[in-house]
Amino acid sequence: MTDPKPFTILVTGGAGYIGSHAVLALLDAGWPVVVVDNLVTGFRWAVPDAAAFVRADIAQVETMTAVIAEHQVGAIMHFAGSVVVPESVADPLKYYRNNTVASRALIEAAVTGGVKHFIFSSTAATYGIPDAVPIREEAPRQPINPYGMSKLMTEIMLKDTAAAHPINYCALRYFNVAGADPLGRSGQSTAGATHLIKIAVEAAIGKRDAVSVYGTDYATPDGTGVRDYIHVSDLADAHVHALEHLIGHAGESLTMNCGYGRGYSVLEVLDTVDRVTNRTIERRMEARRAGDPDALVADNRKILSTLAWRPQRDDLKQIVADALAWERKLAERQ
Repeated sequence: MTDPKPFTILVTGGAGYIGSHAVLALLDAGWPVVVVDNLVTGFRWAVPDAAAFVRADIAQVETMTAVIAEHQVGAIMHFAGSVVVPESVADPLKYYRNNTVASRALIEAAVTGGVKHFIFSSTAATYGIPDAVPIREEAPRQPINPYGMSKLMTEIMLKDTAAAHPINYCALRYFNVAGADPLGRSGQSTAGATHLIKIAVEAAIGKRDAVSVYGTDYATPDGTGVRDYIHVSDLADAHVHALEHLIGHAGESLTMNCGYGRGYSVLEVLDTVDRVTNRTIERRMEARRAGDPDALVADNRKILSTLAWRPQRDDLKQIVADALAWERKLAERQ
């Protein structure tokens, strides 16, 4: 029997990919949860019955202030926003509205409502093209696209707000999030997703003809881009640990990388999908995409030394297998 929790956690974007996994992790840990999502990209069915649900836009300060008061919210996990890098280049104002401006409104509602703790879904895109790999949190923040810049601006707003008001925060900079809930309760469900493992398992079950490999001349062992893939359920667990840390350390705020500290190339990922599925995905070699770094790998020593969190699913085959199981489940729904 877990101890009763002192307040409710508001999860914005809790009907989306990462947010829905955070909701599951919070509920599994005994926290009361209220989800706010506008369902533009999220799915109502992804929110468990055990969580309260409000369909709303986080940019509406009065609405969010009312939700905070009604549900006795003491902490916010903020996942809502737009996340497609190429789209951010084509439509930057959408990203500054959905990510930066909406976050400013949410932070205002949090301050007005007396929320003490704020956990923010940030990104390794705040680093841009890194000077060194693995990337430390102290590395220069020099985003090369509006998506990364919109997230960095929110980090800055949180820092300034925490200096002026009784609220502390944790900004978690994600690397490449993949996989699905091992119990099959949620997964990456967005149509037209741009994540490599999602695309690869779609190809493995026949939803796509092939997988494009963008660039084979990077300064990496096999010439393809290297990324640090973290299982979405490990990432969700990191948010729960971050919440517990903030509660126990009033006045302390944190910015930490979320990754395993080990990179895999595009070809290594596709080879792993082939092994898990016992079939060969067709690969189409394409030109590089502008702005893709050779390698993005987290230095994760800070999160490991600060939180009690330890990865439980640091295995590329498991990440792929869980993503594949979810993809097959999605196919059955359609």
